[in-house]
Amino acid sequence: MRLRAAAQGRRHGGAGVSGQAFRQFIVKMHGRCNLACTYCYLYAGPDRTWRSRPASAAPEVLDRTATRIAEHARTHALPALSLVLHGGEPLLAGVGTLARFTALVRDRVPARCTVHAVVQTNATLLTVRRLAVLADAGLRIGVSLDGGLAAHNARRVDRAGRPSWPAASRGALLVAERAPQAYAGVLTVVDVGLDPVETYESLLTLRPPALDLLLPHGNWSAPPPHWAGARHGEWLCAVFDRWWAAGRRETRIRLFEECVALLLGLPSATEALGLAPFDAVVVETDGSVEQVDSLKSAYDGAAHTGLDVFRHTFDEALRHPAVAARQEGVAALADQCRACPLLRVCGGGHYAHRYRAGHGFRNPSVYCSDLQRLIHHVAARLATHTAPVVPRDEVAS
Repeated sequence: MRLRAAAQGRRHGGAGVSGQAFRQFIVKMHGRCNLACTYCYLYAGPDRTWRSRPASAAPEVLDRTATRIAEHARTHALPALSLVLHGGEPLLAGVGTLARFTALVRDRVPARCTVHAVVQTNATLLTVRRLAVLADAGLRIGVSLDGGLAAHNARRVDRAGRPSWPAASRGALLVAERAPQAYAGVLTVVDVGLDPVETYESLLTLRPPALDLLLPHGNWSAPPPHWAGARHGEWLCAVFDRWWAAGRRETRIRLFEECVALLLGLPSATEALGLAPFDAVVVETDGSVEQVDSLKSAYDGAAHTGLDVFRHTFDEALRHPAVAARQEGVAALADQCRACPLLRVCGGGHYAHRYRAGHGFRNPSVYCSDLQRLIHHVAARLATHTAPVVPRDEVAS
């Protein structure tokens, strides 16, 4: 999936250039969505900046963005980069636009720079023809779903309040059946109100090569639902045990494989764990350069930088104080985190989950107890050697 390029870039950056370059470029192809998920932090959260932006990225925005990406790749001698076509729902921009923009980026980056391109979609708009266009363009397809059953996706509805599950599941299975080589996997937000093992096993029916299990965005000032008692940690432990005991790798689960890798002393390639420098940047539909969308769950304008692709390079974004703070590693963490024995594995948790109004982001994660529960649990399973350790080159990307 999309972070493999980022991980490879960190380990094999060009000699003599900064190791802090952006290696993941998230481009908002369309700023609106055909769904109205009741829990969406982007459209139902505190941030309102999307309201004043154009619905789709204009050709001149995409042209300039491709040039800026190529410029950054050349400056930092990047051997690879990750291009993530995002939204909103990116398929609303049209698959032809997605394919042309991907080709434009590949054409402009240096010849030795590999572009790993993926589109993250809710899958409701996928058809045989659209899938063929995306696959032929060398785009991998990541699908966002909350589970493999209709009941798991009750809050994922369209603007008329109708369930999205029939169209979404049809789209996911279409990728699995017609273009398995282009199937990047499924992204699922953890819902502790659902049975963990049932949720995991239901997702397997969609035949994903990889799963991303994401904790719901929340922070100290706006805690996530069902927050007390480390319930999210317990939920993840239950899925881990089912996944670990399968006897074969039914699918990759990035959070678990990265946790195993970090416990074994290997580097991480995920935002949720570890201390690797953050290397993602967002280009909005109007060409604004921003930090990642997850920050928008904290407060209105949290991702704002004041930069854009027409007047600024991505190197200027690297020097932005808020971006630089995310690349300081241990120095950016709260004292409690720096003193924690799990520091190298946890890394303070997801940056957006550390926010507290009036105190910024220099706090432990709101999921601190959940992360401790999961890491200790995984460490215990590793110590018992009840399953073979996954080789590092197979860790989910």
